[in-house]
Amino acid sequence: QVQLVESGGGLVQPGASLRLSCAASGRIFSIYTMAWYRQAPGKQRELVATITTVHSTTYTDSVKGRFTISRDNSANTVYLQMNSLKPEDTAVYYCNSLSGAFPWGQGTQVTVSS
Repeated sequence: QVQLVESGGGLVQPGASLRLSCAASGRIFSIYTMAWYRQAPGKQRELVATITTVHSTTYTDSVKGRFTISRDNSANTVYLQMNSLKPEDTAVYYCNSLSGAFPWGQGTQVTVSS
């Protein structure tokens, strides 16, 4: 079964950058459209970005132009480069397939605060 481990979060000031990583066990990872999600306190989990097996990407409007999703199938890893971070980006960030096919990992906390 695929296991997902997110990392790279932290406490940063507005305007800073972070790069999140999601390492997946199992070769089956490469056949899925993968996604990054986030959940802020008291809010529902929201879809942030997706990347298909051929590296086509989509983004929610609030992160367009600031976040970049990428994947390295040879390393079974999905990345989320986050630039120009804002306080409203504060959340726990998770990765999964677009269909949520895998058990959810613990996520990685991103806190943007001055």
